Amino acid sequence: MVNDDRDFSAVPEDFTNVAGARDGADDELTVRIARAGDAPALLEIYAPYVLETTVTFEEEVPTGRDFCSRISYTLEKYPYLVAESAGRIVGYAYAGEYKGRAAYDWSVEATVYVAQGCEGRVVGGALYKELERYLRLQNVVNLTACITAENEGSIAFHRHCGYEMVGIFAHLGFKFDRWLDVAWMQKSLLSPEVAPAEFQPFPTILSDE
Repeated sequence: MVNDDRDFSAVPEDFTNVAGARDGADDELTVRIARAGDAPALLEIYAPYVLETTVTFEEEVPTGRDFCSRISYTLEKYPYLVAESAGRIVGYAYAGEYKGRAAYDWSVEATVYVAQGCEGRVVGGALYKELERYLRLQNVVNLTACITAENEGSIAFHRHCGYEMVGIFAHLGFKFDRWLDVAWMQKSLLSPEVAPAEFQPFPTILSDE
């Protein structure tokens, strides 16, 4: 489930998907690959979304061990990235399977979370730029984003990043004693071909860089 509930509707053109942008203060934003040891910091970002919002449909905050396992599991096949500013992690993004069938190898679901109090449009843009760079190297063709339909800021941000709305599932999730609609958005990262290049797991492209 994606991602941040702040207002992304006015994303400046030069900040959209720009790694190395500034976070709204004087500190430069850097993006790197996540490590298992980042789990506590990422969990600190994620927990308020679980407990206080409908951005994610998860209802219980994962343990540190569970979150560490999620990072390691994702990195076996896809990028998992963190953004840092002034030595502090201020956001993270990762890709995951759209579906488990082999025919879906060239399609992924993108997810991004930004720490509360940070400039979401800048952090999210920097993370997505680097995420997309890696996914192109993996020969991924389609990006999808699953967003709670009432999260208008995230939908606006994804539109600005090149995603298009492809459908809304009505009353698909139930959280905080109410039904919630879910929007699906999609972006073509590479031009679809009849026979796409073979999907490359994330560790494979790292060894080639």
